[in-house]
Amino acid sequence: MRITILTVPDCPNAPVVRERITAALDGRSAEVELIEVREDAEAARWGMTGSPTVLLDGADPFAVPGAPTSVSCRLYRDADGQAGGAPSVHSLRQALAGTTPAPATEEQLECCEADLLDPIGRAGRGRRAPAERGLRAVHQAVLRHFATHGRAPQPAALEHVAAPAGRAAADVLAELDREDFLALDEEGRIRAAYPFSAVETPHRVRMASGVEAWSMCAVDALGISAMLDGQDVRISSSDPVSGEPVTVTFIDGNPLWEPADAVVFIGRREGNGPAAEVCCDALNFFTDRDSAEQWRRAHPEVIGQIVDQDHAVQIGQQTFGPLLQND
Repeated sequence: MRITILTVPDCPNAPVVRERITAALDGRSAEVELIEVREDAEAARWGMTGSPTVLLDGADPFAVPGAPTSVSCRLYRDADGQAGGAPSVHSLRQALAGTTPAPATEEQLECCEADLLDPIGRAGRGRRAPAERGLRAVHQAVLRHFATHGRAPQPAALEHVAAPAGRAAADVLAELDREDFLALDEEGRIRAAYPFSAVETPHRVRMASGVEAWSMCAVDALGISAMLDGQDVRISSSDPVSGEPVTVTFIDGNPLWEPADAVVFIGRREGNGPAAEVCCDALNFFTDRDSAEQWRRAHPEVIGQIVDQDHAVQIGQQTFGPLLQND
């Protein structure tokens, strides 16, 4: 049997899959070849749907019907539904024995993306604070202050908003912080209220009024126009690899991207925690797919995927569009 591993250069999961193949062979001999794929055209020629892809005698036993060829990272799900960057030893044993592993279903593929987006959307709970205990009123007051002034309000300025709920603003803010609707510093001041940041980030957003504010990440920035009822906004960011500018201008709700080939990388680190710590610095704009791949290879600690412009905007709008709604 000929085993071929297709991988992008420096893929952190290439040595992992080699070790698992060795374990799955159980001492049997086999020709194992590793081929580096750098271009989309090469991926199409090999039938590579992400790195790493394993071929047994030229066929991909883990192929997902309809999956596009690409040089992006690839996620696999084992029998328990756990996602990983390489097939499990059990799945490889099945494939080597001629038993076709069950292909990932569309629902499972959506789950892989959901794993990446969990910190952004609070594991499916959404980012609009609940109405009880003054949470939504204070949260929305904070967001509106950012949109109007470009900075966070002082906690004392929120006392009149928290008062109808019979609470102090500091108590409401602390609860919002615990639930990751916003983030406080050690002195109880607001340092972030997704999608806004009180400290400098790579993403600057200019509202139609001329007010400018920092945004926590690329996806957050893409959701601001929808959150503000379709207000025209301009996002100014930069590719973290090349330093070249990336801008997205929303006019009447329609985004114009510069450069035209720009993409967004959505990633997260292992473990749990607030989005500000787990994923915000791993959601960035890139001038093109190649640059995003270069960044991903340089950060093996980040699990993620490249998404196109329409998909990135959709995620931002769905996540942050409802934040200022009350119904």
